[in-house]
Amino acid sequence: MDKNIGEKLYEHRKAAGFSQEELAEKIGVSRQAVSKWERGESSPDTENLIALSKLYNISLDDLVFGESNEEKTEKLQPENDKVDISPAGIQVESKTGDKVNINWKGIHVDTADTNVHIDKNGVNVTENGHIVFPKKQIDSRAYRFFKRFPYPIVTVILYILFGSLEICGGWGLGWLVFLTIPLYYTLIDAVARKNASEFCYPVLVTMVYLYIGMVNELWHPGWLIFLTIPVYYFLAEFIRKLCKKLQ
Repeated sequence: MDKNIGEKLYEHRKAAGFSQEELAEKIGVSRQAVSKWERGESSPDTENLIALSKLYNISLDDLVFGESNEEKTEKLQPENDKVDISPAGIQVESKTGDKVNINWKGIHVDTADTNVHIDKNGVNVTENGHIVFPKKQIDSRAYRFFKRFPYPIVTVILYILFGSLEICGGWGLGWLVFLTIPLYYTLIDAVARKNASEFCYPVLVTMVYLYIGMVNELWHPGWLIFLTIPVYYFLAEFIRKLCKKLQ
C-alpha cells in the first residue's frame, strides 16, 4: 500500500477524533489492521474503504486520493503575505500591497483604492482620493440657519392646531406631520450637497401611502408606490454622476 495513502487514512481518523481502537470497533476490524493501514503495510479491502468513507462522510476518491489537511492549509495561506505581531502592534501586508496596521494609535487599512483610518481623529474613509466619510461640512449661513431651526417644535404646534381645530384630518391624520421631520432635515442636506440621494424618500412614500390609505382606503393598489423607491435612488445617483462628469 502507498505510504501516502496510509498517511491520509491516519489524518482522516485524527480529524474525526477516533483512536485506532475506536475506529476498529466501528468498522468491525482489529486495531492491528488499522495500524497496518496507516503504516502502509497493508490496504483495506473495498468493503472497509466503503465503510470508512461512510463513517467520515466523504467520497472514496477523497478518502484515498484527496488532499491532506496540511496540503489544504498550505493552499489557503496566501503566498508572500507578511504578518508581523509584536508589542508595537499587528502589521499585515499582502502580496498585492494591501496593508493593515493595528496598534495603540488606532486601526489603519490601506488598499489600492480605499483607505480606512480609525484613530483619535475619528473615522475617515477615502475612495480613489475622494472623502467618503465623514462628509464634508457645509459652511453656509443659510444651511446653519435651517439646520438649527426648531422644526420639530413647529410640528408639535401644527399637530395641536390640526387636532384642536379639526383641520387636515384632526387628531386622526394630523400625526402624519411628524413624519415630515426627517424629510425637512434630509431635504436641507440634499439641496446643500446637490445630491438627491441624501433626501429620505422612503419616509415621503410611507407618509403618502398612509394618507391615501386612511383617507381614500387605497391600501391596495396604493402599496405600488413603494416600487418607486429604487427608481428614485437610481435616477438620483445617475443624475449625480452625470453632473459630476459634466463639471
